[in-house]
Amino acid sequence: MTSVSAQATETGGPATVVPAGERGATRIADRVVTKIASQAAREAVGPLPKDAARPYAHVVVRPQAAQGTTVDAARVRVHVELAYPTDIGSRCAAVRRRVVERVGALVGMEVPEVAVHVERLHPAPGQGAAQGRTR
Repeated sequence: MTSVSAQATETGGPATVVPAGERGATRIADRVVTKIASQAAREAVGPLPKDAARPYAHVVVRPQAAQGTTVDAARVRVHVELAYPTDIGSRCAAVRRRVVERVGALVGMEVPEVAVHVERLHPAPGQGAAQGRTR
């Protein structure tokens, strides 16, 4: 391996080593975080009836100061449809956990807030079929 000073003399330029944290910045587009959050919500919700809409998310990424540096934080609002009957609270908690886990792992962003909006409930297969209609 060649030392920094030997490299500088070979190329004729000054030998400066820029620390890794100062070489540049990586920006993740809001739409990328939105897609990851939507996919995570789909994974957490599981299979739904074919007439159900796919979960979707709205994401707002804001810079936050943390220990002298600026860290992006994603505030996520996820819209889902769930099968009925189900424990809505535990399903929403599972969506929150999965979104925080996946966005953190794939993008490296903090997710301090995940708001889950249940837009519709779908009867489970076989529910309501015997009655002829669902109320």
